[in-house]
Amino acid sequence: MDMRFYGVDWIAMLLTFVAVWQIGNKNKAGFWLMMLANVGWMMVGIMGQSTAIFLANAVFLSMNWRAACKWAKQETTAHADTA
Repeated sequence: MDMRFYGVDWIAMLLTFVAVWQIGNKNKAGFWLMMLANVGWMMVGIMGQSTAIFLANAVFLSMNWRAACKWAKQETTAHADTA
């Protein structure tokens, strides 16, 4: 078994699967889990000297951050409308 990435790739993979599952269940925690996975994949990109993996996951990280913020704003608006 190749341990070149010290298991970071396996952890990032598992976090990605759990995050997608949570987002599919409309759970905002999925976005935060996906951001952790993105950081893991960025570390894999650095260790593997892959600029493409690093940059792609930096973009995905910012997209997940944006989605989490928009979701929070929608929740705030929805709570204000029901009050």
